[in-house]
Amino acid sequence: MNRAIKEFTFPTKQVLQIVQGDITTEDVDAIVNAANAQLIHGAGVAGAIVRHGGPVIQAESSRWVKEHGPVLHAQPAYTNAGNLSCRYVIHAVGPVWGEGNEEEKLRAAIHGSLVLADKLNLKSIAFPAISTGIFGFPKPLAAQVILTTIHDYLSSGLASGLMLIRVVLYDQLTLQVFTVAWEQNDHLAA
Repeated sequence: MNRAIKEFTFPTKQVLQIVQGDITTEDVDAIVNAANAQLIHGAGVAGAIVRHGGPVIQAESSRWVKEHGPVLHAQPAYTNAGNLSCRYVIHAVGPVWGEGNEEEKLRAAIHGSLVLADKLNLKSIAFPAISTGIFGFPKPLAAQVILTTIHDYLSSGLASGLMLIRVVLYDQLTLQVFTVAWEQNDHLAA
């Protein structure tokens, strides 16, 4: 069972949470997949999503890349969610640590996912700790970028229909790192 560890409610009644649990079990409109540009879902979060959601996710992902080309950081793809509880999987390409401009690319992937969620008229979305696994992005920096980007998006004055944004973390170490980043963020710790 997924459990909210931290929660912040914006003046607009939109809610941001840190959640301990398995993103593939989230009952939200969309979950975000930590994807590669070719949408080949083999390991990590991507592999778990396909294992739980079924082969339709990989089939639609392959079709997306064939029709649109590799996925860009700022322009995520989306597919049906197959057997998952959500309606969509948003495939956000996070940066590989060491390729250059990693913070900017991670910020673009998070922001692009939020923009796409609003284009799809979604009310809720769940993010993993994008790029912190095999892509090697340092967890403390990723936590700051992810939480700040979400906060800034919801605080920007744009008319976002998203009412619930969850950052779902599977392992204890990542949860601890994101909790520390939350507590160090002046806007969320209040």
